[in-house]
Amino acid sequence: MCTGRPGWLTVSLRVGKYKKTHKNIMINLMDILEVDTKKQIVRVEPLVTMGQVTSLLTSIGWTLPVLPELDDLTVGGLIMGTGIESSSHKYGLFQHICTAYELVLADGSFVRCTPSENSDLFYAVPWSCGTLGFLVAAEIRIIPAKKYIKLRFEPVRGLEAICDKFTRESQRPENHFVEGLLYSLDEAVIMTGVMTDEAEPSKLNSIGSYYKPWFFKHVENYLKANEGGLEYIPLRHYYHRHTRSIFWELQDIIPFGNNPIFRYLFGWMVPPKISLLKLTQGETLRKLYEQHHVVQDMLVPMKCLSQAVHTFHNDIHVYPIWLCPFILPSQPGLVHPKGDEEELYVDIGAYGEPRVKHFEARSCMRQLEKFVRSVHGFQMLYADCYMSREEFWEMFDGSLYHKLREQLGCQDAFPEVYDKICKAARH
Repeated sequence: MCTGRPGWLTVSLRVGKYKKTHKNIMINLMDILEVDTKKQIVRVEPLVTMGQVTSLLTSIGWTLPVLPELDDLTVGGLIMGTGIESSSHKYGLFQHICTAYELVLADGSFVRCTPSENSDLFYAVPWSCGTLGFLVAAEIRIIPAKKYIKLRFEPVRGLEAICDKFTRESQRPENHFVEGLLYSLDEAVIMTGVMTDEAEPSKLNSIGSYYKPWFFKHVENYLKANEGGLEYIPLRHYYHRHTRSIFWELQDIIPFGNNPIFRYLFGWMVPPKISLLKLTQGETLRKLYEQHHVVQDMLVPMKCLSQAVHTFHNDIHVYPIWLCPFILPSQPGLVHPKGDEEELYVDIGAYGEPRVKHFEARSCMRQLEKFVRSVHGFQMLYADCYMSREEFWEMFDGSLYHKLREQLGCQDAFPEVYDKICKAARH
């Protein structure tokens, strides 16, 4: 079985072939059920989007501690897959702000799991891609919100200096948000932000307005001018700062999209829905995209950042690169640090056309995956994955997952996570 949501509706660029062979179960649960400001919890159904969540919560003075970027990302996708934001160095991944999951299991029974009740299932659900049960609701922590983000921009040159500065800022608890945009091997802008209710009017920047420059282009101006800056960005605009340009993917779809004339006349029309792009994309175009385009997020320990950036540079050569720090707690489940203590990791996001000579998607990505496994890193599962089954279970800790699959009778009801997401299993 699998959910009946069509593959083209998901934000992942991959179209899962299992939808055609598995029994599709329609789960049209898309409502915010309850906001409990006393317990500081919001209870939502799995198809609730980040756009819905920010719209409601910010209007009543609350927000999620980790609010992943794109409007159309769903709670179900962020739990069963994963989600990250520039506040993750404080709060962890999206799964780490969840306090309870409600699922329907293979035998049709309903179960609620928390860190203290059915805890094995609670820790096994994240990254399982719907292969342990159907998610029907989740409870997520909320925190008080403020009106603006006071955001500092600092251009840094030299890879060693970039890694050093980025690591230091990620370890400072007073930074509510930390993010880096790497424009070449040795040029970056590092941004740090704090929530505030006060703003200097002269430094207010409503970056989410349709006529404004794309955020990554705006940030690049600080690098070109070689000077830092300070801006106040409305909270919801900050949360969805990369939405209008789908990070920097839109420059490959609409090359003139950041032109001021286009922005003023047609900026309100973008971005096109990722689901629309997938629905209208023919098989030939999809294969062409697959061979000449990279969309990958690799999660590696912060101590390996310099080595990882060099590997990305040599294997795929895609810029800009997104750097987002996160703390990874030592908890059971598919993803945890190597040791027994929490560890600072970094998400390295590469989205665009590879500039490396003779790029061949399968061999280049397998090389990158091999490096990530060697440093005890992880690959986000929304992206194309070329690992064999053995390599996959070398990257992810399947001990708890496989135990629960057997206990809950999942083998005959749901595919294994590898069979849902890896190319080697799907072709």
